[in-house]
Amino acid sequence: MTDFMRTLSQAQDKNADLELLRSAIALESITGNETPFASFLLSELESLGLKTGFGDFLEGRKNVWGHLAGKVGYPHLMFAGHTDTVHVRGWENYWKSDPRADPFAGVEFEKAIWGRGACDLKGGICAALASLRLLQSINCELEGGITFAFFGDEESGETGTGVSAGIKAFVKQFEAEKLAAPDFAIYLEPTTLNIFTAQIGFFIADLTVKGKTAYFGKPEQGVDALKHTHELLTRIWSHETEIRSGYSHDLLGSSTLLVTSIEGGGFIAVPELCRFSLIRTLHPDEDMDEAIEKFEACIFSKEGISVQVDYPAGRDHPKGGMASEIPPDIEQVMLLQDCIRRVSLDKGEIKGAPFWSEMSFLVDDFGCPAVYCAPGDISVAHTFEERIRIDEYLSAIRSFALFIAQYCGVKPLSKNLIQ
Repeated sequence: MTDFMRTLSQAQDKNADLELLRSAIALESITGNETPFASFLLSELESLGLKTGFGDFLEGRKNVWGHLAGKVGYPHLMFAGHTDTVHVRGWENYWKSDPRADPFAGVEFEKAIWGRGACDLKGGICAALASLRLLQSINCELEGGITFAFFGDEESGETGTGVSAGIKAFVKQFEAEKLAAPDFAIYLEPTTLNIFTAQIGFFIADLTVKGKTAYFGKPEQGVDALKHTHELLTRIWSHETEIRSGYSHDLLGSSTLLVTSIEGGGFIAVPELCRFSLIRTLHPDEDMDEAIEKFEACIFSKEGISVQVDYPAGRDHPKGGMASEIPPDIEQVMLLQDCIRRVSLDKGEIKGAPFWSEMSFLVDDFGCPAVYCAPGDISVAHTFEERIRIDEYLSAIRSFALFIAQYCGVKPLSKNLIQ
């Protein structure tokens, strides 16, 4: 195995790997405009010799996938991820004359590549593609199968988008294409090359409190929506305390409830409307419907207050995204951890994802264990500081290549490479 690791390291074309990442960052793919990047990925998948698919998940917005069939009896691996990024509004003004002012330039600075999507999650996508290219460069042929599947519409923030329309459509496209079901899947969200076997669930609630406006000199003739909102928030924060003091998940900790915005009033009069939003997280042992029921009991517990609640972020649940987890000690996870640590001794830690992405679709719809694992730090995603460390990105390529070879197996002619 030491010889194979040395072979991978010597064969890796680091300049080509970095150019692949820069080319990906250069293609703006803010949610709603995924197709140019999907087209780029289609070309890369074809260059790897995969049977490809390219189809609309919504009109004019494409999913893309590539598939390499394996022998019967050998495992099938899937790499998955989203093609869209969040917006770049304010980026250029933030950086001004700094070389990083162009969010699509992929500038190298302080041993990192900077730009929108660098870590979330074009770095992961490019690392996965480059890992198969690395194996092919040393004539390492797989016994098992491999699928790359990339979807749009994962990110939130653009009006009318961000409901996982891409992966929902891919599940149907996958069935229509009669592709081999994966035995294990890696969703390429940034984890700093650690392995996340659990993810939070969530729901977002937008609340509108309605009162009755009146002239400020005659406040008794109105119903103060702000005052009622204060009472409502008091009950919500009491509910939050109960949530936080409850069960703490080993990898995810306690669930949370956070009020994220509030807006009300505006005239010199009794305010008629007040709107606010919140997000509630859940751990895998909580039931989404039960959590929503308890939340609504909290907000509708007082008569005389008109409250409307909307749930704008339905994902794999009509009102939110489901929590998910797999056993952290299954064979696939242990093998992935070993492969990562052979390349980077300080990586490969088993953790829980403090975010929601689309791992739960893979677990529930494809019926296979799935994890998050990729280079990049989620803490700089969605910010003007988005970047990915070059050494971590290049290490991820070798780690993934080693895992593919070990998990999928290699044909007899190339077995001597990994022995």
